[in-house]
Amino acid sequence: MNFNAWRCFDPARLYKASVADLSVEELLARVFRNAQAARAMLEAFESLEALALAGPEQLSKVRLVGPARAEQFLSCVELGRRLNVPTGRGRKIRSPEEVVVFFDEIKHLDHEEFRVILLNTKNCVIRTFTVAVGSLNAALVHPRELLKPAIAASAAGIIIAHNHPSGDPDPSAEDVELTRRFAKCCELIGIDLVDHVIIGDGAFKSLKNAGIF
Repeated sequence: MNFNAWRCFDPARLYKASVADLSVEELLARVFRNAQAARAMLEAFESLEALALAGPEQLSKVRLVGPARAEQFLSCVELGRRLNVPTGRGRKIRSPEEVVVFFDEIKHLDHEEFRVILLNTKNCVIRTFTVAVGSLNAALVHPRELLKPAIAASAAGIIIAHNHPSGDPDPSAEDVELTRRFAKCCELIGIDLVDHVIIGDGAFKSLKNAGIF
């Protein structure tokens, strides 16, 4: 990353300019209230993308950053990620293929993410949300994290989707167990588990169509 802009860095500009006009360095300086910490963080990573993918331990080790500023930055990244998740409110979902298109961006991730679509009685989207963000090969998901929002939204149906970073959409034993557990919990409270779709690289697997539940 080019840091020539720091040579003419003007701290006063942070409070005069619109955030849309600020550079990445200046935005970080505004978040941290410290230009030196922002510069140290950017110098420690090759790109903004690499910085966004860094974990809390990596970020905390950067000079002048530490755990508190690392947490600040990761909170900003998470807010941006959630804003980028499509809501699709009112859109009708009729097939697993449409689920794959709806969550197309997760097939490129290097970690697992569990996404949920809440549907009304006409299979139209009420809202979407992320249940869990996992490591390279696993994500911790609990039925209550899925069902509480569904009950609050008076959802008639739920679709679960998650990616396999390996690119292979075949369900693991854990995927099968989780899906069957979700299906039982949904049945108990009268909400239909419409499908669980696993998204791989150019392929997907509908656990409903596969007879898993």
